[in-house]
Amino acid sequence: MRVLFLGDIVGRTARNDVIEQLPLLRDELALDFIVVNCENAAGGFGITPKICDALFAAGADVLTTGNHVWDKKEIIDYIASEPRLLRPLNMAEGTPGKGIVQVTNAAGKRLVAVNLMTNLFMAENDPVFPALNDALVRNKLGRDADFILIDVHGEATSEKMALGHYADGRASLVVGTHTHVPTADHRVLAGGTAYQTDAGMCGDYDSVIGMDKGLAIDRFLGRGNSRLSVALGPITLSGVIVETGETGLATSIYPLRRGGVLSPA
Repeated sequence: MRVLFLGDIVGRTARNDVIEQLPLLRDELALDFIVVNCENAAGGFGITPKICDALFAAGADVLTTGNHVWDKKEIIDYIASEPRLLRPLNMAEGTPGKGIVQVTNAAGKRLVAVNLMTNLFMAENDPVFPALNDALVRNKLGRDADFILIDVHGEATSEKMALGHYADGRASLVVGTHTHVPTADHRVLAGGTAYQTDAGMCGDYDSVIGMDKGLAIDRFLGRGNSRLSVALGPITLSGVIVETGETGLATSIYPLRRGGVLSPA
């Protein structure tokens, strides 16, 4: 199987680019599934039902999120009724929506996607390691899924790496989101799980993590408290492509970078 994961969409221009490119990428790369982190797709903060519907129509099979999932309140009712839009699994019990979903494609292949949020330097959530273990006990490669994808939304690289090794041999892919910067450590771990600390963002990299660099610099210098706005330059699509064998474990992982100012991959 071959699965594409795209990192956090930041803003309107990026989401329009993703929507335009998804059908082309599916055909060009012969993809079985596409998973996209969409939590910043609505003006850089949150996600709306209309945007989710457009991403699904373009070919996304599952949408993941993170700490900005509730920035647009209209998403609360939508996420309660749309299982393909995930929020972090380890949010408090009773939170609307789900953190895990299984989808099946036309060929009968099954993908289980899990959305988690780390604990270090993030808003308070339930402990992430037990949540990950429970998800992998309940969903096993071969028995319940042909591909298991885990989006680890978090700040600390050490915590993401530890989660990757903790899941090694039990998941097809563990990939980080949230920092909006693609890391260069994509590899297949010893037990057969593909891993990358952060997939990066789909957005303008001539910026500060997708936001207008001038406004961001002013904030660091204490020269203003104006609300950050999305940078409007050329977009780079950033993510990873993972191939698996019959066991559901990874045989390869490749970075995907297209457009904008980053070197292509």
